[in-house]
Amino acid sequence: MSVIVIQFITLDGIVSDPDGSGGTATGGWAFRHGPETAAGDKFRLGSTLDNGVMLLGRTTWQLFSRIWPGRDDAFSARMNAAPKLVATRTLTSTSAWANSRILDDDLVDAVKHEQRDVIVAGSLSVVRTLMAADLIDEFRLLTFPTVLGTGDRLFPAGGPPAYLECLSAELVGAAVLARYVRPAR
Repeated sequence: MSVIVIQFITLDGIVSDPDGSGGTATGGWAFRHGPETAAGDKFRLGSTLDNGVMLLGRTTWQLFSRIWPGRDDAFSARMNAAPKLVATRTLTSTSAWANSRILDDDLVDAVKHEQRDVIVAGSLSVVRTLMAADLIDEFRLLTFPTVLGTGDRLFPAGGPPAYLECLSAELVGAAVLARYVRPAR
């Protein structure tokens, strides 16, 4: 089992509001390069999406539950079929998106006991909780040629150091998909 974080990110490390749904002044930065830059399996999840489980925070899950169920392309079918765990303290129903369920256990304990690969999409609070528990094995970052100067950063100032190895970097439309893993311990 491994924990894979997938994020849209700017050159200066901002991950907040890539689609503009948050209503921030700089929101929507990922789609300024055209919808094809973010469409489909840009994170190269492949069979990991088929055999793993997605882990989403409430805000990301609510956004995705409005977007994905209405799509019918091949990648959307995979997203809709994937099992989804929702880390939330306030959501009471996940009926809006098939194969979703609220995480009953403590987030860290649930991830530690999960047998499948865990894919964390967006969900910065979930990512930070898992980073603090040293549970993330891989970061797949779709880096856009954008500098915002403000917003939430994936790796905040004052956080612990992270020593990673680059597995690959690939041009994907206007962005670069880079895969980073923790070195073997």
